[in-house]
Formats: sequence, structure tokens, C-alpha cells
Amino acid sequence: MEDESQPRANTLDCGGGEKKNRTVGCCWRTSRFHWLLPDGLVAAVMSPELLLLLLAALTSESTADSTGLNFIAAFPENIAFYHPDAPENKIRITALFPDTEVNIKVYSNTETRTLASGETWEYAPEATMELMGSGISTKILQITSNNLITVHAVYLKKDSVQTTLLRPDDKLDKEYLVPPIPVIEGTSHPADMVTRTVAERSPFKLIVINTEKDNKITVKHAEPETVSLLPHQIAQLSLTTEDVSRVVKADEPVAVLFGHSCAIRENCTCGQLYTWLPPDKQEQFKFYIPPFLAKDAKSETRVLLSVGGSNHVIPYNPNSPVVETAGTAVLYRPGAFFNLIPEKDFGSCSIINSIAETENFAVILVHKDFTDGVRVGELSLESPQWQQLVGTDFVSTDVALASGKNVIWHTGTSKMAVYYVGIRKGALFGNPAPIISKIPDFRGCIVSPEVLKIGEVADGWRESLKYCSDNNLDLMSFPGAQLQSHIYNKIMQVKDDSLSHVWFGMRRSSQTGEWYWLNGDSVNETNWGEGEPGTEDDGQCAIMSLESSTRFAWSDENCCRKAHPICYRDPVIL
Repeated sequence: MEDESQPRANTLDCGGGEKKNRTVGCCWRTSRFHWLLPDGLVAAVMSPELLLLLLAALTSESTADSTGLNFIAAFPENIAFYHPDAPENKIRITALFPDTEVNIKVYSNTETRTLASGETWEYAPEATMELMGSGISTKILQITSNNLITVHAVYLKKDSVQTTLLRPDDKLDKEYLVPPIPVIEGTSHPADMVTRTVAERSPFKLIVINTEKDNKITVKHAEPETVSLLPHQIAQLSLTTEDVSRVVKADEPVAVLFGHSCAIRENCTCGQLYTWLPPDKQEQFKFYIPPFLAKDAKSETRVLLSVGGSNHVIPYNPNSPVVETAGTAVLYRPGAFFNLIPEKDFGSCSIINSIAETENFAVILVHKDFTDGVRVGELSLESPQWQQLVGTDFVSTDVALASGKNVIWHTGTSKMAVYYVGIRKGALFGNPAPIISKIPDFRGCIVSPEVLKIGEVADGWRESLKYCSDNNLDLMSFPGAQLQSHIYNKIMQVKDDSLSHVWFGMRRSSQTGEWYWLNGDSVNETNWGEGEPGTEDDGQCAIMSLESSTRFAWSDENCCRKAHPICYRDPVIL
């Protein structure tokens, strides 16, 4: 039997009197096949149109809310616009794929940079981009990319620092619930001391950033307020301290920030306090609160809830660290807001870029039975101090981070919540870490999922090779024992009882008689059945049994035997 690179007869008998050129292959009129998708979703695809719809749905499902192609950014007033220290704001853009071209547009000026996979561009805007006072502004950054990116903003002036994770434009919405204003002595309380003339006693604000269409925005509360914005304009709206429910409604998608330019922290100091609000999903969510977020401030920490037509402020209780709500849940502690991560948004991989001159931590929340699978980079956690969240199956820990980029991921089937926390001169701040993927994988941080397909066309080994190639896949090579086990589990999700054997990407060299993988990896860990492989006369192509009693045993086989191919595309790993 020749190697697959050697010529064979020009034609194939496809049955029913039909003959085709061997390079085309036989019987392609059977177009139904099985696709294995993340989370075990199996689809029987009957047409190219349905296939395209299915893949679009897969892309949407596996893409996290923090990754996208287009973002808008603004820089809230920090302490006071007239403060003698200039702001040192930064935008940190991290690419998930190679050859990522990023553009940052400020007014009519555009700056462009091409990033490698995992590379971060730290862009420092002009100090004049900081917002001033109130009213309408055009001080906006537009960030666009040809590949998925994450965008993290750092607002810094003197010792006042806040960080926030930007949401891509296509994940923005038209309705947001505004949290209740926290009671902060010297800032929001007593209410009759609030004034626009003193920075730390000025009103809390909403900052509404418009996207690319003319828009009308209404803040619905005791006295509704409406403002019209042109594309890429910003409105700053002051809030009263009265305890009323507030809802932002817009005709077109917007981003909404909530906070204060100089809220009292401790020792008569004040600093910026802002967070980007999540859209109102009108769904019931469960939020778990890691103890580290209330570090050294348990008695002052509150959970701010806005649910439909009502507000609630709940004191943090370490003995009851779970909140369920159908609205917005924001944790407040002196000097910091944290948007709590709902359980449905737990991910399998996050990325954190440390900030200079700051103690940097990742706060990780995961199911108690899956702590061993947590990784930072290539390493397991070193002597982690896991804390049980009372009354739940979850535990949390804090991990000191190295400078630069830190990839936090899970090797198994569990998902987790990850927060970035920074401590600078005793002041704690942070935000939810950007979720890169929701697809756990033992190989690393997945930015594009694997694809496994068992074709329903049974043919020879060479024809199977072409079948996979025509579908932009490879006849599968799986040289390692861990990958073999992973693939066997996946196959069990898609196979039916009629499927007994499949071709895969291994064969014997006609020149040396040695077995080799198509992807070029060494043949070390194998799963040959008893008495296999035989001699060169027994067969030169490897076939795998799917019969339950064989445990996926391999055997050598005549390459002309008809069997189904197992086709594959590797995941893209950050």
C-alpha cells in the first residue's frame, strides 16, 4: 500500500454506475454530518445555510461580554478637574489573536498599532481628556480592532485610582438600573450638605456615553430628566441623594458610569469612586461575595441592589455571602465599587495586567471540589488559603500577581469568578477580571473552541483525508494520552449505535514501516488493541473501534476499507 502522497488510479466507482475523479471523491451527495460543539451540544447539520447559522450561534455563545471589536471610553473627573496634579489615565488593550490591528480615535486623530496574541498596548490619553464639571462633552475615545480584544481603563490622579473593565459596543444596551447612592459621611450624608461648590460634597453622577447614532436618554426617577445626544457625545447628570429608584432608558445603546469624583474614604481624604454599570437583563441572578472584597472594611461594606422599581442596601454579612436578585448588584466599600459577577457569567479563563507601584491580586471563586484545576500561567497555586463561603459549595482565595500579564484559567470542567484587586497606599480598588473564555480545557485559555466532526460519508482513508480538508479540518491526530481521553469522551457524545469504526490521522510509512501522525508529532502513547498492529501486509492505515467493549482500541486496516472519518480543528489558545 502506498503512502498518501503517492498516486493512485484516477477514478473511483461510486456505486449506481457513477464514477468520479479520485481527487473529488465519492458520494458527496450525503451531506449530513455530526458536529460536536462546546458543552456537549450535538447538531445534525442538513445544509450549508443551517451550518452557518449554527456556527454563528456558537460564536455568540462562547464569546464573553468583555471581549469585542469596538469600544468607547471616557475619563471621569478625578478628585477635581482643577486639582494641581495632572491625571495619569491609561487604556490597556490586550489582543487575543495574532496580527490584531487596533485603532484609537480621539476627535479626528487616529493612532494604530498591530499586536501579537496576548500583547497589551498601554495607551495614555492627553490630560485634557478628563471630563470637567457637568453638561455635554465630546471627550471620547473610540477603539476599534480587526480581532477580539479586551479593554481595561485605569483612572489615576495622585493617590486616587480606580479601574474598570469596558464593555464592547455590541454588548451595550438601552436600559440600565442605577444602584442606590451609598451613605458616605461627608459626601452623601447628611443630605443637606451636598453642594456643587465643594469637591467631596458634590452630587453623585451618571455619565452616559452615546454610541454612533443620534439618541435620546431619559433618567426615570422622582423627576424624570431627558437629554438628547449626537453620536459619540457624553452627558454628565447629577443625582439627588433621595432614596428613589432610577432607571436609564435610551433609544439606542449607551454605556453608563455611576459614581463620584471625590468620595470620602478615610482620614478626611477623598478619591474617585466609579463603576461601569451592567445592562438590565431582567433575569434572576445569584451573586457570591468573596471575603477579600471586604478586606479590612467588613462593617462598612454594603451591597447596593436596584431591582425593578425598588432599591435595597444590604450590609455585607460573611455568614450570608450570597445575594439573589433580578437587578443590579454592586458591592460598595470605602474607596471602591465592584460589580458582582453573577454565577451564570463565571468563566474558565481571565487575564489580568498588573499595575505598577501597586499590590496586585487576583481573587478567585470556584467550586470547592475543583480547586486543584486553577492555574496562573503554567503553574498551580502555591499553598492557597481557600476560604469557604458559608452555606455554599464555593471557596475563594487571593493570589498575589507578578508584574505584567497574568492568565488565570481552569484545567477541568469547572468555571470560576475572578476579580482584579489593587492596593495602592492602603486604598483598595478593582473590578471583575475580563473573561476570555467560558470553555474549560486542559490545554490552556481557549479563545476559539475546538471543532470535532464525524462525517457520515464512509470511504477509504485517503478519501477521508480529503473529506476533512474540504471542510477546513484535519483527519485527527491525537498523540497524547490526555488528549486521547478527552477526544474519546467527546466522541461518546456524538456517535450513534450504527457507527462502529472511524479513520483517524495515523498511518504506516511504506518506506520505513513505522507508524506516524499526520500532524508530525512523535508516536509514543498509543491505544492498540490486543495483537495490534499486525504486519505491513495486514494494513497500513490506523482505524479506531467505537464499540463499547473495545475501549476505543486501534488496529491496522486496509486503507481502502470504507469507514467514517473523525475530523478536527485544534482550539486557539491564548
